[in-house]
Amino acid sequence: MKKLFTFLMLTFSFYAAFAMDVRDSLIFKNDNVIVGEIKSLDKGVVTIETDYSDSDFQIEWQEVKEVYSKQNYLITLMSGERHNGSLWTYDPTHVTLHLTSGDSLKVRIEDIVYFKTYEDEFWSRLSASIDFSYSFTKANNYTQAGIRSSLGYVASSWSANAGYNLIRSNQDEVEPTRREDANLNYKKFLPRDYYVPANYAFLSNTEQLIDVRSTFSAGLGKYLVHTNDSYLGVEAGISYLNEVYTTDDPSKNSMEAYLGAELNLYDVGDLTLLTRGMVYPGITEGGRWRIDYNIDTKYDLPWDLYFKVGFTLNYDNQPVEGAGKADYVLQTGVGWEL
Repeated sequence: MKKLFTFLMLTFSFYAAFAMDVRDSLIFKNDNVIVGEIKSLDKGVVTIETDYSDSDFQIEWQEVKEVYSKQNYLITLMSGERHNGSLWTYDPTHVTLHLTSGDSLKVRIEDIVYFKTYEDEFWSRLSASIDFSYSFTKANNYTQAGIRSSLGYVASSWSANAGYNLIRSNQDEVEPTRREDANLNYKKFLPRDYYVPANYAFLSNTEQLIDVRSTFSAGLGKYLVHTNDSYLGVEAGISYLNEVYTTDDPSKNSMEAYLGAELNLYDVGDLTLLTRGMVYPGITEGGRWRIDYNIDTKYDLPWDLYFKVGFTLNYDNQPVEGAGKADYVLQTGVGWEL
């Protein structure tokens, strides 16, 4: 009996030690502890999966004072440095990053603005969202339907994202209206929060008589602010513009400069705000300049659902004859995100 008791105690001790070794943990400023699998820190919120809850816990990073995990993460610091490694707190004021290169780096916990488990699986690095809107008015049989969607991917030294938006409306005795836009953006991360952007934008709308407008741009950017509650990035470069109209006007090809800025605010409870503006002064078409601007406000709902309000504006001071200088759209909808 005594031998059996000793064997059971040794087995339990080995299991407990093993469980503690593979489990991650967070210690809060009020000294509460949560144990599980730490998945990510993004936009000031750390996500941890536990065995005793059906859904992941999401906790404000500013409430955490210690973090312990031997998993490999893609980590971004407030300075713009990016590292691969694990996180372990050895003293109350710093977190030690054990890098995959074999080196170690001590940082303040508030200087860590992003991390995510870095795995080889494609799906672990992917994010996506999609929302729909629809309205119907009996008078004149007016209908309007829309979709807004996004897709993102993050690697150790670069990121890519894409978006597609469409809105259509029909009404008795009125020509149908249609607006369609899409974008594909690539960023190569550089030291000190600089990055190299390469972007493609597509636009088609009836208001400005544009069948196809394709814009290719590349330049240099920098994050001026990169914290746990917001980021602000600016970029500048050169772009190539190709336009095909719905009228008999000939297509155009031109070169432009561009200046842009992007602001993301996400430490406002369940509300996030993302806005981006681009100005294109003409190079080969003197006196012409264009503006592309959009703002999206999203309110998080349970079960990965959200409510979103989005506004998009396109302005051209020299449109084709018969077209309006500006086209804008305001959309609301309910969506789901991955």
